[in-house]
Amino acid sequence: MRKSLFVFIATLATVMQSCAQTPEQPATTTVVQQPTMPAERLTLTDFTDVASATIDGVVHIKTEMTQLTPLYQSFFGFIIQQGVQRQTYSAYGSGVIITSDGYILTNNHVVQDAERITVTLNDRRELPARLVGNDPATDLAVIKVESEGLTYIPFGNSDQVRVGEPVLAIGNPFNLTSTVTSGIISAKARNMHIIENPRTTETPLESFLQTDAAVNSGNSGGALVNSQAQLVGIVTAIASGKTGSYIGYSFAIPSNIAVKVAADLQRYGYVQRGYLGIQVTEVDANVARQTGARAIKGLYVAKVVKDCASDRAGIRQGDIILRVAGKEVNTFAEMMEELGLFSPGDEVEVDYERDGHTNTVKATLLNSQGNTQIIRK
Repeated sequence: MRKSLFVFIATLATVMQSCAQTPEQPATTTVVQQPTMPAERLTLTDFTDVASATIDGVVHIKTEMTQLTPLYQSFFGFIIQQGVQRQTYSAYGSGVIITSDGYILTNNHVVQDAERITVTLNDRRELPARLVGNDPATDLAVIKVESEGLTYIPFGNSDQVRVGEPVLAIGNPFNLTSTVTSGIISAKARNMHIIENPRTTETPLESFLQTDAAVNSGNSGGALVNSQAQLVGIVTAIASGKTGSYIGYSFAIPSNIAVKVAADLQRYGYVQRGYLGIQVTEVDANVARQTGARAIKGLYVAKVVKDCASDRAGIRQGDIILRVAGKEVNTFAEMMEELGLFSPGDEVEVDYERDGHTNTVKATLLNSQGNTQIIRK
């Protein structure tokens, strides 16, 4: 027993001595690369104060119109017209109060052809409204109610809106008044080719803000507001596929376009729109290869209208427009949005590329009639 114990102690001593003689290994440290975050970290936005500040600035709009339809009657198997009958139809939408004395901005398609317009405020007051002016090219219209001291939503700067920025959509979907939904800005300067303009001399101006805030029938003309309770868009359309209902994306007219249109409609009853007088093609890889453009950006000038603003400024076919009024333009929608902020007679700087060199000219915008005069309805 003593011998066995001695062998065990001797073995243990040998192991301990061996451990003591083994050099210490440094601890292994795993370095995890942290993702770079912007200076302002992402935070959840509390929209309760924003909703409270803006919900009274959005109204419910009801329109009524009369349609005459033929009245037929059957006599011994023959269908004979016996005159006409009057049928009254109602439609609904939303609007945004933009002044305390009752000017309201909405979509043209909400109030066009209306014979009677009734506005319901968030406090349930009903007021008759009149059409001040409409602009089919942007699908915007201004109506007016006779009231004072109304809550209105101030305009924000839609140029400063960023993709990913949180927003609220406020409107009256399915006649559910004062409905608030939230989302983010999904994209900017979307041209969806959805505005139908009966004034063939004017090109529809589409440069929508895209959002994933839920929007449905009845939201048209409602407000898209940012976290500062400012109006950054007028809700106009939804991507519905064949369902007719919201499926994930909706579109709003940027506030910078809306404020110009609203001011012109209030003052003139007609939008004073300035034109450069060019036809352009967006520069993609194929266009850049064919034209020898140095970079895939800008707008290739395919045609210049004779004696129009661009022609007088010296812009020629084959030039590539890079900036309008200091803002980069890489799509037709971006150019139209920027030009939509100006009126005939305004001088606008245009940067363009020609033969590998960048030039800057000042172009005086003209109206659709080729001059700088005020056009009235």
